[in-house]
Amino acid sequence: MLFVFLSICCSVLVSVLLKLAKRYHIDVYQAITWNYSMAILLTWIFYKPQLGALQSAPVYSYTALGVLFPALFIIMATSVRKAGIVRTDIAQRLSLFIPIIAAFLIFGEATGTVKVIGIMLAFIAIVCSIPWQKSGSKTEKGAWGYLLIVFIGFGVIDVLLKQLTKVNNVPFTTAIFAIFIIAFALTFIGLLYQVATKKMKFSWPHILIGWILGAANFGNILFYLKAHKALANSPSAVFSSMNIGVIIVGTLIGTLIFKEKLSLLNKIGIAVAVLAIVIIYFPQTLGFLHL
Repeated sequence: MLFVFLSICCSVLVSVLLKLAKRYHIDVYQAITWNYSMAILLTWIFYKPQLGALQSAPVYSYTALGVLFPALFIIMATSVRKAGIVRTDIAQRLSLFIPIIAAFLIFGEATGTVKVIGIMLAFIAIVCSIPWQKSGSKTEKGAWGYLLIVFIGFGVIDVLLKQLTKVNNVPFTTAIFAIFIIAFALTFIGLLYQVATKKMKFSWPHILIGWILGAANFGNILFYLKAHKALANSPSAVFSSMNIGVIIVGTLIGTLIFKEKLSLLNKIGIAVAVLAIVIIYFPQTLGFLHL
């Protein structure tokens, strides 16, 4: 549970930083690019990746994640511009359907009455937490395509990250080190191209901003993988609690810091989310009620 909580805090911090980036007119692409350089450095300093183990690594999974991480950052920004923040947020939250289904069909997780109830409450919490009121933004042509990519992309990332913890011959810290390198290489090439073609103006402060973002991103992914290691037989517990945990902490941050208002339905969603976490983790921690 500690690893899930730490991952949630880092995830929300990433969202807060990206929100502040928009407010202060920071180039998100440059920040995203340099964020991976810091993630690489932190992984190297704290975990000394075993590069020799990469010879037997699942290259396709690493490449897919290395592409998806930065690509989804960029696609999310486009989705927000074309479809609005509300619709993009809904697509991201509902992506939980994909890893939950994968937990039972791909990873062979055992079902149980208590677990199913907890997962159902998690989905109810997500639906209740969504700001269903009109956002006031119009959907541009092709916007639903970006929303679909956000929905599928985040779901696929969750599934691929879980698969990394199943590879015993490669430490997961070495795995994320390789993935961060792939992500940085791709975004850096894109950055050089845009600067060379004068589509983007290079700015030194973005390196520092990206490093701060990278520290939070590093913690988010690392603790998420540690949570899957700790609860290897219950991936649905990690998937569900991460999603609704981000909703709870993110909502509190939004209310207290950004002065966002909550509807009655949103408040009900938070209460249901807390109940869902208790139900999901109660059997995990006490070892009974597996009905």
